[in-house]
Amino acid sequence: MRTRPLRIAWLGHGSSELGGGMATYSQEVVAGLRSRGHHVAFFHHGFKAETSVSPVADEAFALDSVQLMKPLVFSRPRAKRQLVDRLRDQEFDLVHASFWFSSLDFDLPKTCHALGIPVVATFHIAFDTRISVWGGLTSAAYRLYVPTLSDCDRVIVFGEAQRDTLIEMGVPQEVLRILPNGVDIERYKPGESDWKQRLGASRLFVFLGRVDSEKNVDTLIRAFLACRPSEDSKLVIVGTGTERRRLQRQHKDPRLIFTGHIADAEQRIGILRAADAFILPSSVEGLSLSMLEAMACGAATVATDVGGDGEALRGAGIVIDPGKLEEQLELAIREILELPWLSDSLGRAARERVVERYSLERNIDRLLEVYTGVLR
Repeated sequence: MRTRPLRIAWLGHGSSELGGGMATYSQEVVAGLRSRGHHVAFFHHGFKAETSVSPVADEAFALDSVQLMKPLVFSRPRAKRQLVDRLRDQEFDLVHASFWFSSLDFDLPKTCHALGIPVVATFHIAFDTRISVWGGLTSAAYRLYVPTLSDCDRVIVFGEAQRDTLIEMGVPQEVLRILPNGVDIERYKPGESDWKQRLGASRLFVFLGRVDSEKNVDTLIRAFLACRPSEDSKLVIVGTGTERRRLQRQHKDPRLIFTGHIADAEQRIGILRAADAFILPSSVEGLSLSMLEAMACGAATVATDVGGDGEALRGAGIVIDPGKLEEQLELAIREILELPWLSDSLGRAARERVVERYSLERNIDRLLEVYTGVLR
């Protein structure tokens, strides 16, 4: 889509170590907007990790913030003054913020509107519509955000379930736009990889994400080991989080490999290309970008039916009921171990799904339509 060059103030995480998929979203969308000729100023937190891997933007501004815990950030009063001064001086066409960004979120629409600048927000917070502990916690977070989202000019969500949840809570339907995450399908695609040789694996199962309690990596490990895989069948766990050290101490099995956080995207792509299966057993999600990246790389994909993941994967992978998590994980892993042809079949279907519905180019086109609608 062609539009006049815009000046965009982007608020997002610069570090995937802090922001996970939110940081990847910022990096890829900012790069996509700039490739279309738009000027993007990137506002991020002033942490060492944030500044070291900030997306390549036309300008970058670090705000005065304190990390409480991943991904919760408190922005000091000085951060708001920094932001207001830049917005006032730079004559931006609009602000685009990734929520959860920081405590700045809740005043952002009123702050920007006072300056005469429209606000678009992408609402990343994970959710599940089922009655559960995690579902209750995320529901509370959603309700906390309802007044702020209602004041935005547009709110981007990832699927129908997330949109309908917010409408039911009181966010006006007219501000909501469904715009799924997008993947660079020319970068994330099937290809040669030596990661099986590097890991000594004949069959390779991959988890990639935060190793926190809601991701259920402990349940994944139990299900994998219960299948009694051969010594050269490996489960590689890529990522860090509150549960990683405990799980490493608890499980010394040589079939389990904990890599920690891998910042290099090319290494992550290599692992995904080598995977016989990518498994994401989360209790809550928004729409997992790591899942879409795995699908784009042609990995057979297994994920829980939470957030927007089930909607994206159904018919192109194995969708499992989070209420029967361990037994269905074990069944899926056993099928992939015992039916090697299944990996290729599911991998082709996953790749086709992403190319059809979740390409980054498509995402940028539709995002620019949202911007044009706001500015009109």
